[in-house]
Amino acid sequence: MWRPRTTRLVAYLTAGVIMLGLIVLAVVVAPQFKTFDRVLMIAFGAFVAWILHMLARCRVAADDSGLTVVNAFRTRRLEWPEVVDVTMSVGEPWPTLDLADGTSIGAMGINGAEKTLAARQLAELQSLLHTRGEAPDPT
Repeated sequence: MWRPRTTRLVAYLTAGVIMLGLIVLAVVVAPQFKTFDRVLMIAFGAFVAWILHMLARCRVAADDSGLTVVNAFRTRRLEWPEVVDVTMSVGEPWPTLDLADGTSIGAMGINGAEKTLAARQLAELQSLLHTRGEAPDPT
């Protein structure tokens, strides 16, 4: 399974700081703010934390039958023959999986900002794709 390290750390730390800050704000805010306003502050913090969690949960998992690509708001299950190629140019935020039907999807579980880790994860995924995704040589 491949997942970014820094993205997860930053997202969860930020979510914690935002939730803590909004809870403290809801408790110490001026008296003219009613209970409903305070609950909305905490609900807003929870919503932001949920968005950050959705970004932090991104991953790419491989097994014998294919890939599971978990992006922020969508999960796709792909069989090995469906994935034609995986590429990631310098400066791209994540790799692109080219699919047999002519479409492509991003694999947010490999984060281009983590250059060394991303290069290693991309090489592992390309190697798996090469061994499992290609049809056997008929000779």
